[in-house]
Amino acid sequence: MSIASTSARVLQMDSLAPALKVREWVSGEPLASFQPGKLYILEFCGTTCDGCERAMRKLIELQETYKDRGVEVVAVAAHEMAASADEARSTLVAWLAQFPELNFPVGIDDTGAMDTLWMEPSFSIVIPRVFVIDRDGYIAFIGHPDKLHDVLPQVLDGTWRTSAQAEAAERERIAKDEPKARKQALLKPIREKRRAAEGIGDWKTALAAVEEGIALDPDNYNLRASQVHLLFHQMRDMETVLAVLRQFVREAIGRGDAYWLVTAMMQISHPVLGCQSLPAAERFAMGKELSEHIMALDFAQCNLPASLLFPEVARYYYEIGNKDRAVELLELALKSLDGPDPDMHGLKEDLQPDLLQTLANYKGEAVCSGDVCVVPRTNISTGATPKAETKNLDERGALE
Repeated sequence: MSIASTSARVLQMDSLAPALKVREWVSGEPLASFQPGKLYILEFCGTTCDGCERAMRKLIELQETYKDRGVEVVAVAAHEMAASADEARSTLVAWLAQFPELNFPVGIDDTGAMDTLWMEPSFSIVIPRVFVIDRDGYIAFIGHPDKLHDVLPQVLDGTWRTSAQAEAAERERIAKDEPKARKQALLKPIREKRRAAEGIGDWKTALAAVEEGIALDPDNYNLRASQVHLLFHQMRDMETVLAVLRQFVREAIGRGDAYWLVTAMMQISHPVLGCQSLPAAERFAMGKELSEHIMALDFAQCNLPASLLFPEVARYYYEIGNKDRAVELLELALKSLDGPDPDMHGLKEDLQPDLLQTLANYKGEAVCSGDVCVVPRTNISTGATPKAETKNLDERGALE
């Protein structure tokens, strides 16, 4: 396959697989290079990536299923944030301890080599990300691990790379990811400036970096949320944050985009990320507007599922004292997880435990779904569970 609009440096399907440049293998047998005749699945993972835990478990199952067909899974953590290499290694080793059944090697690379060789030339800016290397050493697939269920059997029988389905999927991936990757490249020095400033508690410089990023990428709702977070949680500038939050809410409503709306809503009533000590009348007025616009979305065409939208609206209703409406929305969110959408990326597995726990907290009684039952935890603010409080809305937060 040839994609004429891309440069020679682009890594895509039918490209020869680059080398493995892993600084250290922390688990399993080290892999120096890809061997002819074997099919490899290379995953980029990370300890702070919400989807990576589930992806690791799926890959463990996949390795067991296909081990007799010459498939070898290998994972690399190339985006660990730590003060030192030793700290990054220790964090990764501790994270891997939750997978006692781990059956493939895992490495760590903090040199930037794996990003330079694999992630950047393939326009990959989010994790988890997998690369399937065919038996002849060429890239057969680049994408999300959830897609392997459908793609891998075709790669194994040799029909995938020559199929119209594969070519269409690859063109769609590049068309979607290339603009984001180019924008991320422009934002990279700004992110580094921000991280360095936050590392020494220089919040004014960190805020300036975020605002520089907003000017460069005005469509980035995560940067808007970061601006609110710095002003409220670090600088405690209540007058400025209130004005910035009002603007964020106005723009989210004006755009009508689900990601913008729910991210703005999180600033209103989220117990950890939000600005809960701002005047309640102001917050609740903004929350009312946001909730109305979220609930007015066309969910059949929406770019976020109800299972992610409804819980944030439910949190608002719970806080203003409308517990019945909050419970109703959570029950609708749980029901939506049983929908037929094949592209849910395992949301039911990820979200159901948190939704059930929050529902139990709101109702003040045990709730069950199938064989799973949970009891209320009264020590969690607004009924939210710690795991739920750290969920990213989408993959784009993974490397920010």
